[in-house]
Amino acid sequence: MVAGFAPETLLVVWLGAFLGAFAAGGAGFAFALAASSVWLHVLDPLHTTAMVVASGTLLHGILIWPIRRSIEIARLWPFVAGAAFGIPAGVALLSHTRGDIIRAAIGLFLVAYGLYALIAPQLPYFGRGGRAADAMIGFAGGVLGGLGGYSGVLPTIWTQVRGWPKEVARGVYQPFIVFAQIVTLAIIGTITVDRAGLILFATTVPPLALGASLGLRVYGRLNDRRFRQVLAAMLLLSGLTLFA
Repeated sequence: MVAGFAPETLLVVWLGAFLGAFAAGGAGFAFALAASSVWLHVLDPLHTTAMVVASGTLLHGILIWPIRRSIEIARLWPFVAGAAFGIPAGVALLSHTRGDIIRAAIGLFLVAYGLYALIAPQLPYFGRGGRAADAMIGFAGGVLGGLGGYSGVLPTIWTQVRGWPKEVARGVYQPFIVFAQIVTLAIIGTITVDRAGLILFATTVPPLALGASLGLRVYGRLNDRRFRQVLAAMLLLSGLTLFA
């Protein structure tokens, strides 16, 4: 027993942490999707969101360092500006929206897009809209981040539709995720953080480190084409896990 949590609960939490960290290390996103699909079996939605944003902030904050040279502030800031307005809206909706409906809607979208991206010989290119369109995606990503820590889903897909190489894409959506999760944690932390939650979070550090390390090894071996295929597969699998 750790902080009142049963051994089987801890094992599920550690499994979610490892799977989420492996996904984040390999693709730069999907921590929230992979981890929450496991954690929701043993934690309530509000505490799952708190764990997602706390663990995700630590994890993505560390994972930014290897890709720091790929971060372009001029390309990133519209997404961040949009998220600054979207996150509070998502948190406000969290207590008034059924979690199963949110997960089902996101899951359907991810399965449909993931299948399309895997089957289509080439993704459609959308170069219009400029920074205003990027800001709108940032706003929508912020809403999803506030609702369940899913901030990286739309920006990740958007960078693929924009046709950006893997380094450029990851240099946008990974720091965006960090920003969104820090803001979300600041808003909901005062509601959900307690001693037991802090201890539970501390126990996830080893599986987070192991998963991220293995994921980064995979990322280093991917070219742009393989990276897009891995992203599509992970989006598809992430969508399926939301129905678990």
